[in-house]
Amino acid sequence: MAENKIWYGHPTVEALDWMNPNTLAESLHIRVTEIGPDYIKGTMPVDGRTKQPFGLLHGGASVALAETLGSIASWLCVNPELFIGVGIEINANHIKAVTGGIVTGVCKPIHVKGMNHIWEIKIYNENEELTCISRFTCSIVSKSKMQGIK
Repeated sequence: MAENKIWYGHPTVEALDWMNPNTLAESLHIRVTEIGPDYIKGTMPVDGRTKQPFGLLHGGASVALAETLGSIASWLCVNPELFIGVGIEINANHIKAVTGGIVTGVCKPIHVKGMNHIWEIKIYNENEELTCISRFTCSIVSKSKMQGIK
């Protein structure tokens, strides 16, 4: 087992199951599949939920996968009793069309210190070809400040 380098505690994929019900991730069937020492991986099917009208993976679905992975990664870096991460900026370059199968996102840190985290998320098709690259900025916010916003 690789040494834990950036995560708070010792997170597991199974410990994230509570996050999906009644969310966009559940609707798009986004799943975290691996937590490494300084990265997380997740998958999303390319099907009727995630395609645009011309049969290609919708760029917004790729961005949803990227932001989901980046948000989870930021949350895994902080004390979950005290903080959450909220996205404040994302960009994406769509490189190669995908018409079916499963895409896999790999989320790695660019900067993970203080109250802003920056992540690079690369999305690959089943042939391990790069289909999208995204950069995501997440702000770390106190849970106590979030109460009352719901």
